[in-house]
Amino acid sequence: MQTANAQWKHLWRRPDTRYEQLFIKGTHIRARTIYGQIMSEEEPRTAECPRTVEDVARDFNIPVEAAKEAVAYCEADPIELKRDYEMEEESIRRMERENKLRKPVAQNSSRSFK
Repeated sequence: MQTANAQWKHLWRRPDTRYEQLFIKGTHIRARTIYGQIMSEEEPRTAECPRTVEDVARDFNIPVEAAKEAVAYCEADPIELKRDYEMEEESIRRMERENKLRKPVAQNSSRSFK
């Protein structure tokens, strides 16, 4: 399970982000984003609607090899993917807690609109 930047030609760890996972070099596109587009369970692949590595590479304007590397990286199941997922989930829970603590803004129900 090697995921060091040196192993990948088209992937790298962005120093300017809180994410640990690798990104497509020269972009802000996370490898997991590419993987999800190709391997998505929400959009089953059929003969009428295939979603190939080539399709995704074209859609994201990245080299096909970069898309293939993103798939290989994610299939290696690096620990940083799990940590990033947990970080995002905690962020969502924190926002939900903060929203529950906010009091609703009182609305003036005596207004009538004509």
